[in-house]
Amino acid sequence: MATLKDIAERVGVSISTVSRVVNGDDSRRISDETKQKIWQAAKQLNYRAKPAQKPAAGAKRSPKHSAPLTIGCILSLPDNKYNHPYFSPIIQGIEAKLMEEGISLAFLHTQAELKSGAVREALLHDRALNGVICIEGMEPEMYRWLKERVPVIIGIDVADPDIPIISYDRLDAARIAVRHLLELGHTDIGFIGGAGLLGRMEREKRYRGYKMALNEASCSFRSDWVIDAQWDADQSYQGMKRLLERHERPTAMFCASDMMAIAAMRAATELGLSIPRDIAFIGIDDIEFSKYSSPPLSSVHIPKYEMGYTAAKTLLDSLHQPYPYPFRMLLPFHLQIRESSRPPERKAPADG
Repeated sequence: MATLKDIAERVGVSISTVSRVVNGDDSRRISDETKQKIWQAAKQLNYRAKPAQKPAAGAKRSPKHSAPLTIGCILSLPDNKYNHPYFSPIIQGIEAKLMEEGISLAFLHTQAELKSGAVREALLHDRALNGVICIEGMEPEMYRWLKERVPVIIGIDVADPDIPIISYDRLDAARIAVRHLLELGHTDIGFIGGAGLLGRMEREKRYRGYKMALNEASCSFRSDWVIDAQWDADQSYQGMKRLLERHERPTAMFCASDMMAIAAMRAATELGLSIPRDIAFIGIDDIEFSKYSSPPLSSVHIPKYEMGYTAAKTLLDSLHQPYPYPFRMLLPFHLQIRESSRPPERKAPADG
């Protein structure tokens, strides 16, 4: 049976947009053209809306049939919040679970947007806010402001021991990626990543996992083969070019995100190197575009949609019956091996 997600994918819009159209919700403006496309897709996919169920007489009302809940989402991302290769599947998972319960995501704000006093005031004065899902870290002052005003907060990759967290083991994911390169025979392995909100690369888990895997294999760590790209694709591209123009260079690169890996591969290709013959690459995230890069990128598949879905379910469960204590739920991940990684065909030349 077709779902709202199927229609959203067919039309190329968000699940919440489809929900508003099929449920006659006019709270946000949607063009007539988009509405027509949604109804056409619904017909083509034989979508059937679920009839509303009335609770039995004397039965206890569940959250699904109570007063409408107001649930929002806040991203650490500075921009591109609606079309990001990593965050968008997480948001789709959040919306999918909320839609199952007849709830629309009330807002999606970035941390940068929350710095506006007008946006903050609107959040509190325009609606009674029941809960928020925070995706990745926030500045301490802003996070304190949020916790003082929102009844329930669920985190996705948020460093707060006082709330339920949905995540994956970033350190172990990095170790597995580097071990893959080590098992292929690579010993000269570089790193591309960033410090992020932590401010120091040494505290970032994927960087720590990279160093741990090298140490476990008794391989040398080279600080001059570490590129702090600050999670920016262009900086990854520029940093990779500088590294590859040196006389002594790695035979493989572990990149803490697929976007940085793809940018770095572009730099290697432009310098005339063959991937993976001259240099191998592996990333983390397994974004959709990774299987279409040239060559297709090996990566660690992260359950992005599932993290969003689980976070939304956790929030709704907590509103119905609060958890007695906070917890951290780590979802499984796996290697997705493609054509960007293979055994080395050369050793990094020695100086002189």
